[in-house]
Amino acid sequence: MERTSDIRIERGLLARAGEMIRAALPGSACAIISDDIVDGLYGDALESSLRSAGFSVSRTAFPHGEASKNIHTYFEVINFLAENRLTRKDAVIALGGGVVGDLAGFAAATYLRGVNLVQVPTSLLACVDSSVGGKTAIDIPAGKNLCGAFYQPDIVLIDPDALSTLPDEIFTDGMAEVIKYAAIADISILELCRDAHANIDAIIRRCVEIKKDVVARDERDNSIRQILNFGHTFGHAVEAISNFTVTHGKGVAIGMAIMARACAMRGLCSEEAAQELIVAIAAQGLPTSTEYDADALFTAMLSDKKRVPDGLNLVLLKGRGACEIRKTPLSEAKQMLKEGLQA
Repeated sequence: MERTSDIRIERGLLARAGEMIRAALPGSACAIISDDIVDGLYGDALESSLRSAGFSVSRTAFPHGEASKNIHTYFEVINFLAENRLTRKDAVIALGGGVVGDLAGFAAATYLRGVNLVQVPTSLLACVDSSVGGKTAIDIPAGKNLCGAFYQPDIVLIDPDALSTLPDEIFTDGMAEVIKYAAIADISILELCRDAHANIDAIIRRCVEIKKDVVARDERDNSIRQILNFGHTFGHAVEAISNFTVTHGKGVAIGMAIMARACAMRGLCSEEAAQELIVAIAAQGLPTSTEYDADALFTAMLSDKKRVPDGLNLVLLKGRGACEIRKTPLSEAKQMLKEGLQA
């Protein structure tokens, strides 16, 4: 039976994390996995909360950034868990953004063939997307997120107050995923985005609602869950070619804009629907174009995990708040990429 996650969204929740985890999980020990920036901001507070709830606590942090989401850091985390003798009843706590959640989640899924997992997201991207749904992974030289596991967290603790320390650039990065949810399911989210900081609680709740609903229908990413990849196939290619100097949010923003332009050119959506989305992306300070050409991007796309033997499953824009998944031959995918770059 698959695990289901208890997702809680509340301001000030980080300070009460220990009592919530104690009430939900059976173990006596927790291992906090974070990065060097987030650990400095919230590691002490989380550790104190856990110790007050009676847990013994171990804690480690790795260098921040996508470059750390690799096999070497993964082995370091696995060894850390073993050295601290965590048992299957104990918990790994992922404290941080998407990179931390993906890597620590994969470690939790594979150490002792699976230990309890708590996600405590501290970036907007992680709050609205990556902490929910059970996807965990690391990157390998052949591509992004190609080694991983579906592993649902036991608890997701989302404290919007944690976003107060985010640099503007990181907050903006997360807005790409927010706009994605507007594109695939609820165009009214774009209205909330006009003053994202003021509306952030509502934004998080609506995005999490959409993701929970999609994941409940297709946990293993075999059908409808692929709708969540809107903008990601082209976007991951941009990230990979840049050696991840282009962030995930910026890559997704570029990917959504390319796809929107291509779909409008082909009459799959109206020009108005495409432009509404592109304008919303630009209004958040996110890019809508790239310097990389179609040939380079297409080569990178061939390593995409959504590749099927004779094509790619692309998510196409169909209208305002509406997308569809379509199996697309590689030649057509490359042509759409060219069209979206040139439009």
